[in-house]
Amino acid sequence: MSCPLSIASANTEKAEKMSNTATLPSPQPSLVELASKRKKIWVDLDNSPHVLFFRPIIEELRKRNYDVLVTARDAYQVRELLEFYGVSAKLIGRHYGKHKVWKAMGTCWRALAVTASVRKEKIDLAVTHGSRACILACALLRVPDVMLFDYEFAAKIPGIKPTWLMAPGVIANHQAAHDANLVEYPGIKEDVYLSRFRPDYGLRQRLGIADDDLLVMVRPPAIEAHYHNPESEALLTAAINRFASNPGTKILLLPRNKRQEAELRSAWTEAIALRQILIPDHVEDGLNLIWNSDLVISGGGTMNREAAALGVPVYSIFRGRIGAVDSYLANQGRLVLLESVEDVRTKIKAVHREPHKQRLSGENSPALETIVQNIISIVESKTVASQSVHG
Repeated sequence: MSCPLSIASANTEKAEKMSNTATLPSPQPSLVELASKRKKIWVDLDNSPHVLFFRPIIEELRKRNYDVLVTARDAYQVRELLEFYGVSAKLIGRHYGKHKVWKAMGTCWRALAVTASVRKEKIDLAVTHGSRACILACALLRVPDVMLFDYEFAAKIPGIKPTWLMAPGVIANHQAAHDANLVEYPGIKEDVYLSRFRPDYGLRQRLGIADDDLLVMVRPPAIEAHYHNPESEALLTAAINRFASNPGTKILLLPRNKRQEAELRSAWTEAIALRQILIPDHVEDGLNLIWNSDLVISGGGTMNREAAALGVPVYSIFRGRIGAVDSYLANQGRLVLLESVEDVRTKIKAVHREPHKQRLSGENSPALETIVQNIISIVESKTVASQSVHG
C-alpha cells in the first residue's frame, strides 16, 4: 500500500530539521515503514441502516490515512445496499430467524466466523453500531472496540461490554450513571449522512407515480426483532386500510425482507394489482423515497428519524419501549407517535408537500465530525474529542 504524499512530505521536513541539530540524523523512514505504522480500524455492518450510516465515516477515516477493514452480515438488504452505494465489504453470516435460540446460536456462529476472518489482521480498533457478533469477536481477539447505539433498550450480551460506547447526547445524558466510557455526539445518527443526500426529482416518474398523487410511504415493523410488539401490526393494517382505497393516493410499501414481502403481497393482492400499493422491485435510495413522499408511516426507528431529519411528516407505529431519541423528536413535534387504531384515523394529516421548495445543507454535520474525531482519539489513545465523557 502506498503512502499519501502529505505524510511523506511531513516526514521529509521533520528529517531536515533534525539534520540541523544532530550530528548523525536518523535515516528517513521508507514508504513501506510509514505504511506499516498506519492504524487499522475494523467496521462491521450488521443491519441495513449501517451501510448508509458508516459510509461517510469510512470515507473520512480513509481520508485521514487510516486503513479501514469492512465486514458485513448478509441480512435484510445489506448486500443490495452495499452494491447500490458502492461500499466494498466482506460478507460473513446471515439472518437466523426470529426464534431466540436460533438468533443466539447464529450470533455465536457469526462471531466465530468473523474472528477467523480478521484474526490475522493487525486491528487497532473495532467500530460497530450494535453488532453483537463483532462485540463477541473483539472479546475473543482482545481487540478494543467502540459500540455506537441510538436505542438504549436494545438487548445486550450478558457479561461482555464494549471498551467504549458512543451515543447521541440525548441518550448519553440519561445513561451516564450506568455506563462507563460513554462518549456523546450532537444531534441524531441520521444527521451523520444527511450531507451526502442529493434529491432525485425524477423518482416519482420512474416509479409511475403522478405529481398530484398523494404518496404515503409505509415501512412495516421488524417482526423478527426481540423488541417487537404485535400491536404494531394492527397499526400497520389500519394505516394501509385508511389509504389503500383512496382515489389519488399511492402507498409505497417497503418490506424488510423477502419473507415479509411475500406475506404483504398475499394480504394485499388486489390493491397491489390495482397499483394502489407499490412495492419497488429493486433497491432504491431510501432517503429519496422519503424525500419524494408526502408523509411517512413507519414501524422502524431509522426511517422515522431519517424522515424527521429531512423535515418530512412522519408517524411512528413502533409499539416497543420508546427510546430517548424518539421521545426527543416527538417533544419537538418532528415525529408523531401513534398508539392506537383511533390515532391512525385521527392524527395522520394527509397533506401534499412541496419538497422542491425545501433547502438542504450540503455541509458535513457536527455529528459526523465528532464521531470521526472520537474514533481517531480513541485509536490514538488520546482524550476523546467530545466534551462530555462519562466514566
